[in-house]
Amino acid sequence: MRAVFGLVLIVGLGLAGFAVYMVQGYFEQQQQALARERAAAREQTPTVEIYAVTRDIGYGEELTPADVAVIRYAQPHLPAGTFATEEELFPQGAANPRTVLRRMEANEPVLASKVTGPGERAGITTRLTPGMRAFTVSVDATSGVSGFLRPGDRVDVYWTGQMPGSNTGEVTKLIDTALEIIAVDQSSDADRTEASVADTVTVQVSPQQVAHLAQAQATGSLSLSLVGLQDETIAAAIEVDQRALLGIVEQAPIVEEVEEAPEVCTTRVRRGADVVDIQIPCATN
Repeated sequence: MRAVFGLVLIVGLGLAGFAVYMVQGYFEQQQQALARERAAAREQTPTVEIYAVTRDIGYGEELTPADVAVIRYAQPHLPAGTFATEEELFPQGAANPRTVLRRMEANEPVLASKVTGPGERAGITTRLTPGMRAFTVSVDATSGVSGFLRPGDRVDVYWTGQMPGSNTGEVTKLIDTALEIIAVDQSSDADRTEASVADTVTVQVSPQQVAHLAQAQATGSLSLSLVGLQDETIAAAIEVDQRALLGIVEQAPIVEEVEEAPEVCTTRVRRGADVVDIQIPCATN
């Protein structure tokens, strides 16, 4: 009987020791997992709360408090012009909503560059840089790049007309480069993708360029050339007339050399009733 009791005691002690070992292993695993989570938390990117739109919203639509919500955004990658509070986004309340200038997708952060000021409507005045002016150029399918121009594009402007005092016919000359388009016809929507032949294109220029373009448009015709999106090269001065276009080289006038006749010096002498000319040596200076 004692032997059985001893055997049971030994088995019980073994099971207890095994249980303690398993519990210790479990706690060690939990502590390691907790340490990993704490390390990951320390390395986690900090975030901030900003406002984003809750639905797809397009150009010209009003942006109201009902269209936005708070999201968390990675602080190191925060774009410029975000809004952290509703007071920043709508300082005058829901009575003066902003207007969307660029299309935004749901959950996209609201940026100052994509909306107007509180209570303002979308228009070309919101796209003008301080100190710049809007100037409208009349175009057609040929001069307007077949209707592929849209707000935000840049264009070179060429003038074609008759140069004062020139007999070489019409001249085409580059007069302005990389002008930003802020409206096509009556639309300043930069998100429009369909091609349509426009009647007018409005560009952003300085007051001096306004006078330049107005004079050019009054004395000839203007054509636009689309500049590539990533093209930062500056076009050189360009001027082409009909002779240069056809490769005609103007010939210098031919001057015939004429041999000078030798100088002859004479004097008149009266001989009786007659007067005769007698050749004499010419005096040297």
